[in-house]
Amino acid sequence: MNVFRCLAAQWAERYRKMSIQMVLSLSFTAVAAAGMLLMSVSLIWRFSSASEQLVAENSQRVLAQANLNLDSYLRRMMRISDTVYYRSIKNTDLAEGDITGDLALLYEENRDDLVSLAVFDGQGGLVSAVPLTALKQDAKTVDSDWFQAASQSMENLHFSTPHVQNIFDDPDYPYRWVVSLSRHVQLTRDGATERGVLLVDMSFSGVEQVCRDVTLGSGGYLYLIDGDGELIYHPRQQLIYAGLLEENNRAAASYRDGSRQERFQGQSRQVTVKTMGYTGWKLVGVAPAASWPASSSQLPLFGLTLLLFSIFLMAFLNFLISARISDPILRLERSIRELDNGLTGVEIEEGGCYEVQRLSHAVASMVSTMRHLMDDIVRQESRKRRSELEVLQSQINPHFLYNTLDSVIWMTESGQQKEAIQMVTSLARLFRISLSRGKSIIPLADELEHARHYMTIQQMRFKNKFTTVIEAKPGTGELYTLKLIIQPLLENAIYHGCASSEDDGMIRVTAYRDGEDLLIDVEDNGLGMRPELASSLLDEDRPETRTGGSGIGVRNVHQRVSLTFGEGYGLTIFSEPDEGTLVRVRLPALSREEAERCQQGEEL
Repeated sequence: MNVFRCLAAQWAERYRKMSIQMVLSLSFTAVAAAGMLLMSVSLIWRFSSASEQLVAENSQRVLAQANLNLDSYLRRMMRISDTVYYRSIKNTDLAEGDITGDLALLYEENRDDLVSLAVFDGQGGLVSAVPLTALKQDAKTVDSDWFQAASQSMENLHFSTPHVQNIFDDPDYPYRWVVSLSRHVQLTRDGATERGVLLVDMSFSGVEQVCRDVTLGSGGYLYLIDGDGELIYHPRQQLIYAGLLEENNRAAASYRDGSRQERFQGQSRQVTVKTMGYTGWKLVGVAPAASWPASSSQLPLFGLTLLLFSIFLMAFLNFLISARISDPILRLERSIRELDNGLTGVEIEEGGCYEVQRLSHAVASMVSTMRHLMDDIVRQESRKRRSELEVLQSQINPHFLYNTLDSVIWMTESGQQKEAIQMVTSLARLFRISLSRGKSIIPLADELEHARHYMTIQQMRFKNKFTTVIEAKPGTGELYTLKLIIQPLLENAIYHGCASSEDDGMIRVTAYRDGEDLLIDVEDNGLGMRPELASSLLDEDRPETRTGGSGIGVRNVHQRVSLTFGEGYGLTIFSEPDEGTLVRVRLPALSREEAERCQQGEEL
């Protein structure tokens, strides 16, 4: 971790010492190199995808042709089966005639593709056969797969996987490979029908010849499987049977028709599958990735060479362009450095592109107006301080003070000494908290205490026309707030809410936390107002409404909060006619340390 930090620090130091010309040149070169690299990768990827698609389309065309050839071959065998059944077996009563002659005639017409034709009864007994007629002694016809398939599914034709012909004695070819077509037939004997099986043994060499003639490019090959994945044909079938070679034929049996990528024995290859009708066999074409045009090793080498040459050319051009852009900026930087050293009469050259010319002109104007701006800032700060002092001094309206003192005199003269003492005490504490030693941010507890004293005075003046509840929820005890923001809201609630109401008023002040914010709700059950009027009270274009109390408007509170803490803070007013008004103040939840930092920032 320390090594990386050191390297990052070194690069940061080098970057700070680089000239703008070098930064521009390196930046342009890096962006161009990244763009060219992205383009090269995109082109190679698209070429690879196109090559892969081309191989897939070629494989699909070859498999479609092979499927057509195999389908033609199998259909010919099916026609022979139909001819034997419908023209010979159906029309012959075995008790009176024989079908051997018909079988022999069909065999002679198709002897290049056939090994034998045979008809068996339902118990596996031989009815007729050509050209092979002698059953082997150990032949178990009934237990053969082709016999069982024909007996169990009477309406379908059944094709077996390649196997050695093991039913008849064949002295000339004892190990001849065949594919058996079997079907259920109805035999007629003495006018009665009985079950039987027709067997057509096709020479496997016909299937093998069709598959062997298929080529799928360099290193590609085709193999044939049945629906369960058993191999029917494979160019290296003997090696697979001997266990010297493996093929992914089991997985290929579950593939849908089309092309897909697979990884077998550590090599990537494209597999194309085509399912044959009637038989459920699948033609599988395999094209190794090494045979694709995009796999040539020359392509990446050519792309890398072109990329390096392009980067070198772009670096040279970027160096020339960056020099032309940066020279006027460097001259301007030297002029500013001279100004910074206190030199007068420095001539600022306005050259280069339009933006640099404008920048040079702006620097010249800045130098001439800098002192005027500094004087304006000093005057604005003085006005700001004076305004703050005026706000602090005018927070207690003289009318409020006069009315309170009159109430004290009246109570004293009428013998209500306790009430008079209570009002004077509240007034004194109200003044003390209002001053707060000149601080504008005070503890929330002090602000709430100020509100309590204010409401004590007002309740006594209005003869308890309304009640007040002031509470702080848990979690707010150590928080700070802007000074004198609750009193104007209470004042507004009294004069515009409860004072004009015929019923007893209720004013509630609640302080609580909302995440990282402090919310203070001032709610009354007074007359309320229309929502559109409530939303316009904080509008700066609306004339300020002065109350009969301290004179500090609700909008003034909103502006003080927003100016102090930012646009995200301030007041929100919710009101409905005859349902009362709720004014919500949103402030940041300031701790003591944060309040001190904020106070110091205001005093600087």
